[in-house]
Amino acid sequence: MSSEALVAGLTLLSFGIIIAAVAFGSAIGDGIVASKAVEAIARQPEALGDIRANMILTAALVEGAAFFAMVVGLLVVFKS
Repeated sequence: MSSEALVAGLTLLSFGIIIAAVAFGSAIGDGIVASKAVEAIARQPEALGDIRANMILTAALVEGAAFFAMVVGLLVVFKS
């Protein structure tokens, strides 16, 4: 096995690990955001609109971080 093939294989493996970790972390983050929003709505139903808006904004930030990590992973694959 040549060193170039080893580097290519390890690069793809690292990309897979990065994407798996990002997907797992993003799913956990979205779940926490949603569960806390439901708890807040249950405590104060009159604040539904504000809570929903903040939940959507926070979920978008979590997904934005996941997208950024995916781009970094793609850069790792295509720059090597």
